[in-house]
Amino acid sequence: MIRSLNTASLGIRQFQASLDVLANNLANLNTVGYKGSRADFVESLNSVLRAPTPDTATASGTSGVTVGNGVATAAIRSNFSQGSINQSGLATDFSITGNGYFLVRNSTSGEVFATRSGNFRLDSAGYLVTDGGLRVQGVEDTQKDPDKIGDIRFDKGTVPSTAAATAASAAITNISVDGSGRLNTLLDDGTQYVRAQVVLQSFSNEQALVRAGNNLFTNLGASGAASAPATGAFTSAPNSPILNGARKANQDGMGRIEQGSLELSNVDVSREFSNMITTQRAFQANARMVTTSDSILEELVNLKR
Repeated sequence: MIRSLNTASLGIRQFQASLDVLANNLANLNTVGYKGSRADFVESLNSVLRAPTPDTATASGTSGVTVGNGVATAAIRSNFSQGSINQSGLATDFSITGNGYFLVRNSTSGEVFATRSGNFRLDSAGYLVTDGGLRVQGVEDTQKDPDKIGDIRFDKGTVPSTAAATAASAAITNISVDGSGRLNTLLDDGTQYVRAQVVLQSFSNEQALVRAGNNLFTNLGASGAASAPATGAFTSAPNSPILNGARKANQDGMGRIEQGSLELSNVDVSREFSNMITTQRAFQANARMVTTSDSILEELVNLKR
């Protein structure tokens, strides 16, 4: 009976973890760029009470006797499927349709994170940042150095050398971002040029990404980011090595960037409620096993009286 109590209590703990995952999914139903999770279970190591014996030429072998020890959580897997795209109308909101993640950098520590959440804003210096102040990464100044990765900034930057003399003192009329992440800048003297370009990063092993809160993922280097530059890819910078393999959007298999829209959570409410009912029933069955085992133990104790 002690074994059944241990097995049932272990099952209760594992299904409680599954309920925690479901609750987190439902709590983030309206979180921009959120990717749902699920708990995967595996059978615990069995206890071998009697090992099987092999057949011989004159006799048949005996079957083995093993008893299971319950269930264990193999992994909490993330679902990285595309969420629906919702138009927001804000010029600093961006979504990715297809493959890839935005890269954002902590300007103090230099640490870089990946995110699918594109609800950015402009700080007082004109940098494109997350709500937490992390700066969006890309080609820092296309006219000055088209291969240098750095912080994206909404300002004039370097004016093309071919521009009219009036461009030096002209003011910005409009900055728009196209599907490739290019910041197309228009000055009031009619000069047009690409100021900067947002880059995206893809991963071959997305399950190795670690959630860091605030819609961010870390552990990027171990998640299958390109270790060597390929055609069209950027090489790493000394202070941010995981940028190795970053690419421009809307080419080389990378997704398309949409300005003025956000990718919503990919949580399916109907599926989550269905899983919740199934998990609840499994939790109740294990709790009933604890009650039954306790009743049998009580009967055994009462035999002495």
